[in-house]
Amino acid sequence: MDAGPGGRERVLALRGELDYASAAQLQEAADAVLAGPQPPALVVLDCSALEFCDSSGINVLIGMHQRLEARGGVLRLAGVPGSVTRVFTLTGLDQVIGLYGTVADASAPAAGDHGSSAIRAASERQR
Repeated sequence: MDAGPGGRERVLALRGELDYASAAQLQEAADAVLAGPQPPALVVLDCSALEFCDSSGINVLIGMHQRLEARGGVLRLAGVPGSVTRVFTLTGLDQVIGLYGTVADASAPAAGDHGSSAIRAASERQR
């Protein structure tokens, strides 16, 4: 996991598997990013190198979303591979957290949180 520069936006890059064994690392990174009186307004998780996500990872993502939302912030996921997108779609996570094609798309001002339909359509075409 790599963390981008500070400020009102943070980008974290996820690699490999987000599962029971690695979810604590993301939780620690989330705790560090969200600590303090002025958390970022936007956190983008670059998932382009994410190969797998299980329920432990999904729980951490939901927790990050809830903590950010409670403080007026937004969590967005970028570059989610098709196999992981399917998991997020089956669990309904894509209805809670916006999915975007790229970090740039997710970082765009006023991008909203409705990127999931475009990702889902692209994912369907890849099958």
